Formats: sequence, structure tokens, C-alpha cells
Amino acid sequence: MKIERHGQAKILTQQEIELLFNKGLQTSRDRTLFGVCLYTACRIAEACSLEVIDIYTARGTVRPTINFRKANTKGKLQTRTIPVIEDLRSLLTSWKPNAGQTYLFPGRHPNHHWKHLHPNSADRILREAFDRAGIEGASTHSFRRTALTQMSNAGIPLRIIQEISGHRNARTVAALRKRCRSEQVTGAISSISILSNTGKRSLPSWQRSASF
Repeated sequence: MKIERHGQAKILTQQEIELLFNKGLQTSRDRTLFGVCLYTACRIAEACSLEVIDIYTARGTVRPTINFRKANTKGKLQTRTIPVIEDLRSLLTSWKPNAGQTYLFPGRHPNHHWKHLHPNSADRILREAFDRAGIEGASTHSFRRTALTQMSNAGIPLRIIQEISGHRNARTVAALRKRCRSEQVTGAISSISILSNTGKRSLPSWQRSASF
């Protein structure tokens, strides 16, 4: 468990996810931001740097997939395309009127609308939310670990999980992309839908299984 920023980030249970989104996170922006992290298994810096055009069509509807641009990913190895599941679509639809001109999550200062929310600010927001919800040992990386662990324990092949998470080795990524069909990635992301932030589903006892 992570203590004072040391150790591995906690894998969240269904009950903790519900508690965090209903009590800990107090604004639509924060619930949407960390919903993106949970339902795409992305890193916090990747979520913060998303652009409005990556999320919404010209008509203002949520796109069926999200592109995490190569330039904003860790290692800058590849652009990742992640399907949008229903819980995330609901969050993004509600957030649309508040999105920035360029960035999905603009900086909080009114004169900095051309900048995105800084990951350090997001980290601080989340730590305060965890405190309100009484959740210990968690961090921004908990969403990524929770999502990837759920996929693993749902029987999703490792090569598909690596395609979604963004593998560090460029050569390995290239090989994975040749073998991963879009419907396989969609199926893997769909397995995260059990991690509902609204309490619609119950989570099986997978927390003691293999984790990332």
C-alpha cells in the first residue's frame, strides 16, 4: 500500500470507487477527469492533456473512441485509441458545456484557458478527495492499476492489455498492434464497465487476484 507517496498505489474496490465518486470528488470536472483515468486506464498526464477535439464531434456528441496522442503519452511511442464505455460517455456528455476552448480540462485560472489542468494540481485534488472518502494508500495511479487488473482477471490476453496501457518498448508495441484487432480492444475495455461509479453493478472478488 502507498504511504506518504511510497509503495504501490492501492487497487480500488467497487465500494471505494462509489464512495470516491459520490463523496470524495465534489465537482463534475473532477469526476469526469478521474472517470477518464479509470475507464481508459490512462495516466493522469494523458488525461489532463486531452483536447476537446479528441472527445467531441463537431456536433458536440461524444466520439465512440478517445485518441491519446503520441506526443502526450509516456515515452511518446504511439497514439492509443480507446473505446468509450457507457459510464464514461455519461460523464463526458455532462461535462461538455464546461469543457475549455482547446483542452478538455482547462487550467483553473481564468487567464490560462489556453493551458490544461496541470497533473500536479490533479494529484492534489485527488489526495483531498481520498481524504474526504477515508481511502488510504491510493493515488492517481490507482485508477490505472485498478482497470488493468480488472482486465487481467477478466481473462483479457496480456498483449491486448499492453496495447491499451501503452507498452514502453516500441518494437514490442509494433508487434502487438499487428495482432490486436479493434474488436479485441473494445472487448477488453468493456470488461472495465463492471467498475461502475454509480453503483449499478456489484464487483466480484477479484481484488486478491493478479494485479498490475
